[in-house]
Amino acid sequence: MNALSGRRYVISAIFIVVGIIYLMRLFYIQVLNDSYKMSANNNVLRYMTEYPARGLVYDREGVLLVYNEAAYDLMVTPRQVKQIDTIDFCETVGITKVQFIKKMKQVKAYSPYKESIFEKQLSKETYAALQEKLYKFKGFFVQARTLRKYPQEIAAHTLGYVGEVSEKITKKNPYYKSGDYIGVSGIEKSYEEELRGKKGLKIMMVDVFNRPKGRFKDGMYDTTAISGQNLISSLSARLQKYGEQLLQNKSGAIVAIDPSTGEILACISGPSYNPNLLVGRERTKNYGKLFMDKSLPLFNRALMAYYPPGSTFKLLNGLIGEQEQVTFRETRYPCNRGYPVMGGKPKCHPHPSPMDLPGAVSTSCNSYFCYVFRSIIDNRKKYPNVVVGYNAWRDYVLSFGVGVKIHTDLPQELPGNVPTQKYYDKYFGKNGWKSSTIVSLSIGQGELGVTPLQMANIICSIANKGYYYTPHIVKGIGDKKKPRDEYKIKHYTKVEPQYFEPIIDGMQGAVDHGTSTSAKLKDIIVCGKTGTAQNPHGKDHSVFVAFAPRDNPKIAVAVLVENGGWGATWAVPIGGLMIEKYLRDSISKPDMEKRMLEGIVLSTEKKSKDDK
Repeated sequence: MNALSGRRYVISAIFIVVGIIYLMRLFYIQVLNDSYKMSANNNVLRYMTEYPARGLVYDREGVLLVYNEAAYDLMVTPRQVKQIDTIDFCETVGITKVQFIKKMKQVKAYSPYKESIFEKQLSKETYAALQEKLYKFKGFFVQARTLRKYPQEIAAHTLGYVGEVSEKITKKNPYYKSGDYIGVSGIEKSYEEELRGKKGLKIMMVDVFNRPKGRFKDGMYDTTAISGQNLISSLSARLQKYGEQLLQNKSGAIVAIDPSTGEILACISGPSYNPNLLVGRERTKNYGKLFMDKSLPLFNRALMAYYPPGSTFKLLNGLIGEQEQVTFRETRYPCNRGYPVMGGKPKCHPHPSPMDLPGAVSTSCNSYFCYVFRSIIDNRKKYPNVVVGYNAWRDYVLSFGVGVKIHTDLPQELPGNVPTQKYYDKYFGKNGWKSSTIVSLSIGQGELGVTPLQMANIICSIANKGYYYTPHIVKGIGDKKKPRDEYKIKHYTKVEPQYFEPIIDGMQGAVDHGTSTSAKLKDIIVCGKTGTAQNPHGKDHSVFVAFAPRDNPKIAVAVLVENGGWGATWAVPIGGLMIEKYLRDSISKPDMEKRMLEGIVLSTEKKSKDDK
């Protein structure tokens, strides 16, 4: 009996304890925890994302390149849309009833309970008209946003643009939700985290007519948006704009870098486009037009196009020959309008012969650098066979940032191409190739592919006599007026400093009295090298690389004009004008400038049957 009574007490105690727990939980839910109240009152609360102002972008001299302009998105929570005047709504927003039905299906498919964008980027006029009638349209509200604006209308490829996030990104990164915007290209993409800031949240109370009645709990649960950080770019707006003008009606690229820092002064791809075209409600339509344009204005030739460097590559072969101790300043090789060893091929233009190393650079002798290339990879005192010699030569080239990514802070950078031993083994067969088989590499032809950015970086290495800083486009973030630490590191080539003087002497000679005289400037020593890059698809490309002044260089430039023919025809004058514009902010050769600005270089690329 006593045992039964004891069990009764235990069971009673259990019920009492469980009852107390439920009462405590109910007290917590109803009195202490407001989150449940918020859930219960969800139908009268509106959760509004506070989007931060995206960071601004300036040029190196403080010129504003990118800013924000107010815009408005019409948002909807499908489940709350009840008994609205569809015709009145459509007339106010400026859409058809068919479009209304289609959009409602789309947002309901996404989620009937979550807010989503119904109509993007309303005009100020539409926004004003809608505000007066919004109380009639239950379930709809306006979300303030910003649009990017580009006051200078330049540097479209470099600055980039923003676009709506994809579903893939929203699943991968919890920061973003459907309807958010993200940097898609250029600086906007590379520095997305710095530019985007941090979103905030505002909880508003609304009445039965969908009209705001103030902040919930006086903003207790609100969070403040934090604006993105401003960027100071290394671009010179005046130089960038001038370069784009020079490249009008031409295809190609211009890249200018400060060798002493690696800061990119100008990065131009032509044809280009007005960056404001990819902003606002017209962005999708404009993007489609640009995408279908056969001149490829969306393609960033400065970072993504592979070109044979032509005779500009002779500079590297000369340097490698010196480092390998098979070529010296006084070394002379014969030239009889071509490479004698191979019966006059590759051909060469008339010039005094034989020339020493600086003279061969200034006259751009093909034969000379064929001999140099052969002496490097056929050096049996050092290398047992051509494969070992070639791999050693290739390693030198890679050390100048060719055939590898140099890890600039601009997206879409490609590595270029320096063919591997495996490639030649596959193409010619193992032990089926030798120096004469690949002699075209000596003059920058064959399988070589170099981007204009890499061409400019090579010249930075020469100007610095053996090293370069990683080319970068941003020199300051927020309050920090310094670039990232990785852009302060010197990257040394495999060629020692003492071997650069003969090459630089030859480059100065090319401008003073050789193949690049139209780049010559009074009181400024310019060192340059022309190139005429053979193009299997049409007329040759015009190429020029240079730096100035010779002592304490301030600018290194690479210019490539597709189908421009001789380097001296288009690339040299453009390069000379870019150098003078940056160093003096004036032009001493107005006739040459006029010819470059007004000149038209038509593409002679061979077309496929579908294009005819």
